[in-house]
Amino acid sequence: MYSRLDMTSEIKIISTTCPRDCYDGCGISVITRDGKIATVTGNKEHPSNRGPLCAKCSIAYNGAWRNESARLLHPMRRAGEKGAAEFEKISWQEALDEIATRLTDIQRTTGVEKIAHTHYTGTCSMLAIEYPCRFFEHIGATEIEPDTICNNAGHVAWNYVFGNSLNGFDPRTIRDSKCVLVWGANPSVTAPHVHRNWLYGNDVKVIVVDPVKHETAAKADIHLQVRPGSDAALTYSLLHVIQRDGMLDEDFIKNNVIGYEEVKTWIAESSPDWGATQTGIPADLIEKAAHLYAQGPSIMWLGQGLQRQARGGNVFRACAMLPAFTGNIGKAGTGAYYLNDTFGIARNKGLSNSHVEDDGEDCGHSIGQMDLPDAINDPDQVKAFIVWNSNPAASNPAQEKIARGLSREDLFTVVVDCFLTDTASYADIILPAASFLEFDDLCASYFHLMLGAQVKAMEPPGEALPNQEIFRRLAAAMKLDGGELYEQDEDILRREMEKLDIGLSWEELRAAGWAFASTEPMILWADGKYSTPSGKIEIASAQAQKNGLPLTPTPDVDAPAPGNHLRLLSPADKYLMNSSYGNDPKIRQKLGPATVTINPEDAKLRDIAEGDPVIMSNETGELTLTAKVSDIVPAGTALSAKSRWVMHEPGKVNVNILHTPRKTDMGESTSVHGTKIMLQKV
Repeated sequence: MYSRLDMTSEIKIISTTCPRDCYDGCGISVITRDGKIATVTGNKEHPSNRGPLCAKCSIAYNGAWRNESARLLHPMRRAGEKGAAEFEKISWQEALDEIATRLTDIQRTTGVEKIAHTHYTGTCSMLAIEYPCRFFEHIGATEIEPDTICNNAGHVAWNYVFGNSLNGFDPRTIRDSKCVLVWGANPSVTAPHVHRNWLYGNDVKVIVVDPVKHETAAKADIHLQVRPGSDAALTYSLLHVIQRDGMLDEDFIKNNVIGYEEVKTWIAESSPDWGATQTGIPADLIEKAAHLYAQGPSIMWLGQGLQRQARGGNVFRACAMLPAFTGNIGKAGTGAYYLNDTFGIARNKGLSNSHVEDDGEDCGHSIGQMDLPDAINDPDQVKAFIVWNSNPAASNPAQEKIARGLSREDLFTVVVDCFLTDTASYADIILPAASFLEFDDLCASYFHLMLGAQVKAMEPPGEALPNQEIFRRLAAAMKLDGGELYEQDEDILRREMEKLDIGLSWEELRAAGWAFASTEPMILWADGKYSTPSGKIEIASAQAQKNGLPLTPTPDVDAPAPGNHLRLLSPADKYLMNSSYGNDPKIRQKLGPATVTINPEDAKLRDIAEGDPVIMSNETGELTLTAKVSDIVPAGTALSAKSRWVMHEPGKVNVNILHTPRKTDMGESTSVHGTKIMLQKV
């Protein structure tokens, strides 16, 4: 591998961790030559990836992320119209003084709540997220609630049922499993190493429930190609088979569950034949999947995409009945997983009824992402807008309205980023951020119960700074009191490792690269205690009913798209991480033109052939795409991946031009997978 290098060069290998918004939590080997990075590759010793990085990270980390001409190098002030991406270089002192003056003036004259900030998972390392939140919580600014853009309905639903949405299962316990049920997730795209090394690297039967026959589904032992919007009905039909055939765990239900009596009649009425009518899945496959899961021990994984529909919360509550009524939770080889808070699980030693400790990420007063388009168009609601770790101009629904709000001359906008994103094009002040290769931090996978050291491998280019240093300096410019605003990185990292109590100091983790949260696999929920009002699994939730929701999950099915409409699904693309990497030239070459995939039946009705240019439209906008025709999607469904950078698209829009900020049944979250569209050949 290194045979062509000058043998007099000093070669070093630095072990670090990928902090992207991904289940994998991969280990990285940064190979340096004479102090400069030669290549970024995967760590073959790391338990998650066991070798190469995924295609997108391998390209981007050796491309745009190390290309100074692609990076933001200096603070800049707008020099043209908003959205024109015309800026002039200024000093850090000028930038911080201007931001401090503007924010202080708003705080004094109209109220600090008029300062809003939005963030998400441009990086998932601890300091880079926690420190900005410390700053905004201290001044009392309004947070645009991050999870409402992606997964909050699932969190709310899981909390009604289990009292904790961040306590799933330890993936290492798959060694004791017979079956893994993956519902509404596509690991082949969003967790490629989990797909290869965990899901299909162990001797288990795999059931995948998904409208799309993606790679993970195609490889499964059973693929239940559910009609979008009928997931709750499928759950009831699966439970009908389990109930009918005497496979319920009655002792577990009696001792640990509230709500079976309230739903047992619905279950009895939900036969496989009824389920087939509601979901489009053959009755014999429903029978087969029900038996396989109920026999157990079985693991269930609910994907974040599953709850991005109008009744997403109801779907999650319905799916929770499967482990609750079969006893597939709290024992070796079982579990119900949405996301793992590895930091919290490590601190609490896996005790399931322990509330997650406050880790400093509560950013104070908030509004939801679905309210963002109206908020930034209202001068009385938002006067300053700070964007960090995210790119809402590309990633949010109501794309046209977002752009219109960002264009307000009276909206003072600050963007903290590594790159000149679609959103940064509208900024008044841009602050250049360091990348994960350029500072130390602490990471944790939200799948594997594994911690990883993010280790500095190079100096930031130009004048770029880590998020935490940027907000330390801004706090000083605003003359804010509070020791937490000025705490140094090393002190926080050392203290955090003491709280985690995994037998390693920060220096030892940094040297090792990674460590599990426990030596042996944890069996989560083993104590049978849940942080619900009753202390049990609440399929019937009085709290949900108090909040205006049904007492129990219901077997509701969404109506088909009306008339000549199709239901649009817009999941992640293989080569993007939300909108991350969309500016890398090689990634854009891999992406090719934006496409929409439809079933052959729908193509025939519309006289559309493979490769035809088509217009996809609804009441909010339209865009031109290239048609793909395949039975990987069921009839009545269109599939078009999300999060391309708007500035690189021919029409300067992406699929979010069609998405409206309709809220889910709970959690004020996005319901983009319920969007209705029309499709016609150009």
